[in-house]
Amino acid sequence: MGCDDAYTYFAYGSNMSSQRLRQRTPSARTVSIGRLPGHALRWHKLGRDGSGKCDIAKCDGQADDVVWGVLYRIALAEKPILDRIEGLGIGYEEEVVRVETEAGPVAALTYKAKSGRIDAQLRPLADYKRHVLRGAKEHGLPVAYRRAIERVAVAS
Repeated sequence: MGCDDAYTYFAYGSNMSSQRLRQRTPSARTVSIGRLPGHALRWHKLGRDGSGKCDIAKCDGQADDVVWGVLYRIALAEKPILDRIEGLGIGYEEEVVRVETEAGPVAALTYKAKSGRIDAQLRPLADYKRHVLRGAKEHGLPVAYRRAIERVAVAS
C-alpha cells in the first residue's frame, strides 16, 4: 500500500487481536506496538449489547498512566467498514493520537467513546475481554499491562 491509500490505526481494545481485526478489515497489517501516555484503559463505553467496551480516558499526568496498543496500516477503502463496526458518530468519535513507539512518535487514528456513551458501572462480557487479552498477548504487550487486563471483572 502506498501513502495515499492507507491510514495508521491505533487499536487498544478487541481490535488488537489481528485475527479479529482482519476479519473486519482484511488489509490490516501490523506496524508495531505503541503506548499512549497520559491515558488509562477503561471498560466504560456502552456497547450495543449493553456491556462495557474499551475506551481511552485522559488522565491527570501520572507517570504510570499509559494505554498500550497496536499500530496497524489499513486500506482507506476499508475505513467505512471499521467506522460502521465501531459505531462512529454513535458510540465512538475519531481522534488522532500521538503514539510512542521504539522508532519514535507516530500519529494514528483511533476511536474514543462519546461522552454520552460512558457508564463507569459497566463491565465487559468475558468473550470481549478474551479478544482484548488475546491481542495483548499476541503482540507482546508488557506483562504487568496484560495482568491488569486479566484482573478486569466481567459482566455476570
